[in-house]
Amino acid sequence: MDPTVVVGVDIGTTSTKAVAYDTDGQQLASHSAGYPLDEPHPGYAEQDPQLILDAVLECVRAVVAELPGPIAGLSFSTAMHSLIGLDADGTPLTPSVTWADSRASAQAERMRAVPSGLALHRRTGTPVHPMAPLPKLVWFAEQQPKLFERVAHWVGIKDWILLRLAETLVTDHSVASATGLMNIHTLTWDAEALGIAGTTEEQLPQLVPTTTVLPGLTAAAAEATGLPVDTPLVVGAGDGPLANLGLGAVKPGVVACSIGTSGAMRVAVERPAVDPLGGVFCYALTADRWVVGGAINNGGIVLQWAGDALAPELGEHAEDELLAMAARAPVGSGGLIMLPYLLSERAPHWSALPRGAYVGLTHGHRREHLVRAALEGVCQQLALVLASVRAAGNEVREIRASGGFARSPLWRQILADALGMPVRFPAGHEGSSFGAALLGMQALGLITSIDVAADLVEIDETVRPDPASAATYAALLPLFSELYDALVPTFASLRRLAPSLPPESAPTAPPM
Repeated sequence: MDPTVVVGVDIGTTSTKAVAYDTDGQQLASHSAGYPLDEPHPGYAEQDPQLILDAVLECVRAVVAELPGPIAGLSFSTAMHSLIGLDADGTPLTPSVTWADSRASAQAERMRAVPSGLALHRRTGTPVHPMAPLPKLVWFAEQQPKLFERVAHWVGIKDWILLRLAETLVTDHSVASATGLMNIHTLTWDAEALGIAGTTEEQLPQLVPTTTVLPGLTAAAAEATGLPVDTPLVVGAGDGPLANLGLGAVKPGVVACSIGTSGAMRVAVERPAVDPLGGVFCYALTADRWVVGGAINNGGIVLQWAGDALAPELGEHAEDELLAMAARAPVGSGGLIMLPYLLSERAPHWSALPRGAYVGLTHGHRREHLVRAALEGVCQQLALVLASVRAAGNEVREIRASGGFARSPLWRQILADALGMPVRFPAGHEGSSFGAALLGMQALGLITSIDVAADLVEIDETVRPDPASAATYAALLPLFSELYDALVPTFASLRRLAPSLPPESAPTAPPM
């Protein structure tokens, strides 16, 4: 009997998880391994690529050891926007600079300030933001020119891992569509972007579809994983588009929303497009499926901050107590609005300038109001992202949500009320790893189409908005949106003053 099991390998920001699935969507085995996110200087968020490779090998080896028979192949998901400089032999000259790294903020703001910045966004699908490799390359060229000249190849973390596993230097259209360097309409490296970055096509991996199958492993990788050398490797895609697939949100009009430490909202479309104001990204999944949406930096990290700053006596792991506290405050938090930009922000404004703010604070507000306003701020920010998704010309007829927040009935209800739509919560699947496995199954001919995901994912619960609460949030949303624009001059002044102020403690960058 031919093997019908595919192992989805999800290379995340702080851990890798490998999960084996059969073609019925059943999870057969899983293993995860973590690694640190280093912050040696304010704004830096980087990792040792070797530790991530070791985690990938460990996870695959552990899962393979649990399975009773052979597998059909490995398929990969990855955190997007990473950047590594390699020498001619493929040895890293830099750490893996992650999406959470903001050292290129000045370069990104400078690029955004000119008309070509929005044009670049529309061509590449990637907002001009310090998360993206394009501004990072400009930073390296300006700040570390000698190192920049030594780099033979610039790659992402998955590209480097595939190079080590299969001795092939490729990057898929999905990951490339999140670099700011690929034209999403021609699926080629963008000449203007390369010129801005000071790099060439020869310094970048070969562009390939996400369903590309590499023929096998090196002898060393085969020994390290316990797999035959001829095990197929499906190149795979970015974790955001694959999370849509893993939630079954693959048909137009079905939005995937996630709130973990950070958050995101994405809808699948059949052709690439960015809204006129540049409020959304557009990343590839397959040749005929793209995802349009936005990510936010501040999701569950806001609740964690509220515990540390507002209720430290509760200690660690106080989420339940904090949520119970928030539940005592009324909808709308008594007119208190929080802009939850503790770690700056991404969608829909795509600026590294903003900071968090409470507005409307009165003598009558208490801790429960501040905590609830933090939760409401996260959901209102996602409502702005949803508005940008619609502004890009996309129908929104269903929302599916996942992430750690989903354990809280209160937070589920606030999200449905803030979005003004029913929110459906799928049961059980691991998101990006399941999406990677499904993509691998299509690439290997085990399923006819990734559209089967919509049937394989079961809905566990649907939360409907309360009409009165939804009306309150709808009335507050324009105020929430206006506050960003009103405070931009203040954010800019704070940045100018920052070097002369006593330093703040470096925040923990969120995983995704």
